[in-house]
Amino acid sequence: MKFSLNRELLLKPLLLVSGAVERKSTLPILGNILFEVSGQSLTLTATDLELEMVSSAIIDNQGEDGKVTIPARKLLDICKSLPENSEITFSASEDTIKLSSGRSRYSLSTLPANDFPNIEQWQGDVEFKLFKSELLRLIESTHFSMANQDVRYYLNGMSIESEGNEIRSVATDGHRLAICKISNDSLALPTRQVIVPRKGILEIIRLLSPVEEEVQVFLGSNHIRIIDQEFSFTSKLVDGRFPDYRRVLPRNGDKVFETNKDQLRQVLSRASILSNEKFKGVRLNFSHSLLKITANNPEQEQAEEEIEINFPYDDLEIGFNVSYVLDVLSAIKDESVKFTLADANSSVIIEGSNSGEALYVVMPMRL
Repeated sequence: MKFSLNRELLLKPLLLVSGAVERKSTLPILGNILFEVSGQSLTLTATDLELEMVSSAIIDNQGEDGKVTIPARKLLDICKSLPENSEITFSASEDTIKLSSGRSRYSLSTLPANDFPNIEQWQGDVEFKLFKSELLRLIESTHFSMANQDVRYYLNGMSIESEGNEIRSVATDGHRLAICKISNDSLALPTRQVIVPRKGILEIIRLLSPVEEEVQVFLGSNHIRIIDQEFSFTSKLVDGRFPDYRRVLPRNGDKVFETNKDQLRQVLSRASILSNEKFKGVRLNFSHSLLKITANNPEQEQAEEEIEINFPYDDLEIGFNVSYVLDVLSAIKDESVKFTLADANSSVIIEGSNSGEALYVVMPMRL
C-alpha cells in the first residue's frame, strides 16, 4: 500500500474527521483514523463509538488498495507542521506506516484495520434536505439551553423534530427552554422526534458553515446522519423521552414590552459584573416608563441600571439568572426583542420582535 497526495488535500479531511477521535479512550484504536485506499480515492474514518466522521480525498495511488489505522493526533501535528503545498507519500508495511515529504521522514506505528469499529448499517426512515445555513441557525438558536451532565440524561442533548413542512430544535435544562423552527413548503415529513447528544450537536456546529449549500439529513431509530459533499457525520441518539415542553409554555402572559436588544444586553452585561458569581441573579423592576435593573453580591456591592421603556401595566418586580437572559439576547438576530410576562412567579417568554422563528422561556429566580 503506497500513495501520495498534497498536504492541503489531506489536511482538510483530516481536520474534519479529527473531531470524532476519542481523546481519553481505554480502546487505543479509537485514537486512530482509518485510512482506506480504493483506486485513486482515500477515505478517512474516525469514531468514538458515539460519533462517526467520514471524509475523503483524491490521491495518486502507487500500490495496492488496502486499509490501515494511523494515530490521529500525531499525524495531524505532522501534517500541520509540514510546509504548505508539500507532497506527502505514505507507504505501509506490517504494523508501521512511513511518511516522507522532501527531506522529512516519519515512521508511525499502526493498529490492525480489521479491529476498527464501524457503526452498523442502518436506514434513515425520515430524510430531508436543508441549507447548511438553515440547519446551523436551527441548532445555534437553541444549543445553549442544553443541560450539561444532568442526571436526567435525556436533557443532555437537543430534540430534533419533524412534522409536515416544519423542522424544530428544542433544548432545555429545566430552568430555561429554547425552541426554533424552520418551515419549508417543499417538505412533507412524518411526525418524528429524536434526541441528539450534546457532543454530537457541538460537532455539527463545528462542521457547518452558514452557506446556501444543501446537506442531507437522515433520522433513524438509533442514529442521525448528515451527508455533505465533503463529509458524512453520524451520531448515535439518546435513548429516552424528551419532556413535553408544550405543557410548560406560559399561557397567562398579559404584559408585553419591547425594547432594543443591544441596549438591553449592554445594560444587563454591566449589571451582571456585580451579581453573585454562583447564582448570577439580577432584579428587574418594571414601572410605566422605566425598567430598573439591580444586582448585588455577598460583598455588599451593588449595580443599578435604568432604561426607558413603555410598560402600560401595574408595576412588576421579577428576578432572573442574568446569564440565561444574555444567552437568549445573543441568539436572537432581530434588532428589538419582545418580553411577555405575567407575574413575579411565572416564566417569561422572550422572542425577536419580527422573525417569530425562535422562542425562549426563562424561569424566574427568587432573590
